[in-house]
Amino acid sequence: MPELADWQYDIGGVVIGAGTSVQVRETAGFGRPPVRDSDVDQPSSDGQFAGPDYWSGRQVQIDAAIKIPGDAAACHDMVANLEAATDASSVRLVAGQGMPFRVKRPGRPVKRLTVRTRRLAPEYRQVIHGYVPLDMEFLAHDPTWYADEESTTEIPLGWLTGGGFAAPVTAPIFVQSGTTAADRPGWVHNAGSADTWPVIRITGPCANVTVIHVPTGRTLALPTLNLDAGQWVEIDTRPGYRTVTRENGGNANYLSPASRIDLFSLPPGTSEMRWTAFDSTNTARLRMTWRDAYTAL
Repeated sequence: MPELADWQYDIGGVVIGAGTSVQVRETAGFGRPPVRDSDVDQPSSDGQFAGPDYWSGRQVQIDAAIKIPGDAAACHDMVANLEAATDASSVRLVAGQGMPFRVKRPGRPVKRLTVRTRRLAPEYRQVIHGYVPLDMEFLAHDPTWYADEESTTEIPLGWLTGGGFAAPVTAPIFVQSGTTAADRPGWVHNAGSADTWPVIRITGPCANVTVIHVPTGRTLALPTLNLDAGQWVEIDTRPGYRTVTRENGGNANYLSPASRIDLFSLPPGTSEMRWTAFDSTNTARLRMTWRDAYTAL
């Protein structure tokens, strides 16, 4: 991804804003996203009953202008670059896919949305002078702001029954074998201000896997899963994705009925994670990847 300076925007790899030939005059949609309410009228009574409020998609609008004095061809080239970046068939024709929209504001880290382009309208009336007003609109189906960099942690299975030895050590000392599911705590840190959604990849050899978010007790159980060495399964909890896939790209329906992938989020702050599995080699690994999530830019 290109580096961004203050007041710059990255639209699918094309940088606009301060210091570029595309000057941004005004933006909208960076505040509180629209609300999808479920209020209902009180029967035989005044007022309404307040139902749950849900965020709707975030609509981002940019009023910009291409300014390359005396060079109409360069203005056309810039419009073409923006159209190419926002018209990729790998995004436009694939359900659930989007392109990155990145923003850098003074004193703030780069944050991003995943968006679809809804409007890209140049006005060519003054293009001969190297001036093209540009109206752009994007829709982020997930309205949450995310960190630009991913965070990753890898958690191996533990073998010691108690997680270690305490002095004085007395015989007998029991160490788990591969016939008993072993667990080891791990830690993940969401430095943002909103819940984020991890992608969990479990690499074998292992069987009968359970992933536990300790503070909430939420669990993802895969009791029928059996992975050989080098095989993996990936649980994607992100809104709009929420899939379980194998290394061959196929869908894997291993989750138990009680496993709620739509609730397995990481709250702000530090969370303890545990996972259990049968593994006689102690080489199985769980890798968790997430982006810190924010309610505001």
